[in-house]
This record gives sequence, structure tokens and C-alpha cells, in this order.
Amino acid sequence: MAEIDVAVGVLFDSRGHVLLAQRPAGKAYAGWWEFPGGKIEAGESVGDALARELQEELGITVAQSTPWMIRRHVYAHAHVRLWFRRVDARLGHWHGQAFGREGQDLKWWDPSSGAHDLPTPLLPATEPIIAWLRY
Repeated sequence: MAEIDVAVGVLFDSRGHVLLAQRPAGKAYAGWWEFPGGKIEAGESVGDALARELQEELGITVAQSTPWMIRRHVYAHAHVRLWFRRVDARLGHWHGQAFGREGQDLKWWDPSSGAHDLPTPLLPATEPIIAWLRY
């Protein structure tokens, strides 16, 4: 199975809370929670793909994002290479009001609050990132 490259945004608001999005109906793992993002198209840079996906999915404008880490995950339906990038409103990286343009629910999560207010279920590739953000 070919690996799929995915740009993923770890989006911080002005309070330092992180955005999680629920996968919409009709997609694999519908109803599960993840960081927003999407597939990188041919010839597209990771940063450009993330800016495009966040505009399409959330209606926000990304001025800048910073590479954070690359993780691979094998799902039953796909092998993905996840290109995580930080997008921080406190640094002026994005502006606008995030909303679920594809009908998905959104939740701003405070990493300092621990796991008690996390939405569930979390997509498996999301779990280690959440753990890192909590510390």
C-alpha cells in the first residue's frame, strides 16, 4: 500500500489552546477526533498544503506555519506520513474565526488541563501528540 502524505496543523489560539476537529460523516474513522489538515497534492509544499486545507476546512487564513515533526502511522485503510506543523495565533501565524466548513465539530483543548476534557475517541495517530502537548 502506498504511503499518503498529509499536512497536519497543530493550531494554537491566543490562549494557548489547541484545536481538535471531529472527522465528518462519510470519511474513514468518522466521528473520531484529530488535528486538522489533509492530503498534500502533487507539486505542493507541506506549508502550502496546510494553508489550503485549513482555509477549506476551517475558513482561516494561515500566514505562516513552522515544521514540528514527521510521524508515520499504519491504519487498516491507509499508510500515512504526517507532516505536523505548528500554527500559532500568539505569533501571528493565522487569523480569522475557525469553524467547521465541512460540518465537523471543533473543540479548543487546553493542554494544561490534562486529559479530562479531551474529546473521544481520538484518532490513534493523534494520541502521542496530545501526550507530548500535555507536558
